[in-house]
Amino acid sequence: MFNRLLALTTLVGATTLFAPVATANTTEGTLIAQNTNQYLTTTSAQNGELYLNSDKRYSYNLEVTRGGRFAGLNVPAGSIIRGQYVPTEGGLRYVANSVVVNGRAYNISARSGVLEPVKDPRDTSGDAVAEDAGIGAGAGLVLGEVFGDASVGEIVGGAAAGAAVGNLTADRVVVVEPNQPINLYN
Repeated sequence: MFNRLLALTTLVGATTLFAPVATANTTEGTLIAQNTNQYLTTTSAQNGELYLNSDKRYSYNLEVTRGGRFAGLNVPAGSIIRGQYVPTEGGLRYVANSVVVNGRAYNISARSGVLEPVKDPRDTSGDAVAEDAGIGAGAGLVLGEVFGDASVGEIVGGAAAGAAVGNLTADRVVVVEPNQPINLYN
């Protein structure tokens, strides 16, 4: 009996990859159904934040967080999407070329919306601003010595200028958080 159930489950599982609506019988007899989706909800498969320049390509994987039928395939949660973040007008876009379902890779063609760049948080953190202020204070001290006696005003003014310039000139990057949803459309 168990062998027949296992064979039936294997047969049903193998045929549902391309079925209009995926259904499978588990060993407990529970019926599972997945809806047809116009998009897949994914997140970064990396553990930490990604800081990506919007003028370069980056190959990273995504992980499906909400499964369903997509591009003719039944894609369960936990499947891995392979692709790249690619430059596009206004930032980066994730372009997927394959999905790995239960260890097998299938070709797909999907893309995300535009991921817009922001000021690099690594350049605008308290430590980065303090570093820029220190550089500005040093410059104020040097200029004060060159043009006469360095005063506290020149040092403080240099520090303020350094902090302001550092914040204004911070790089813009696309930040991808580990749990940030990225929807892929076909």
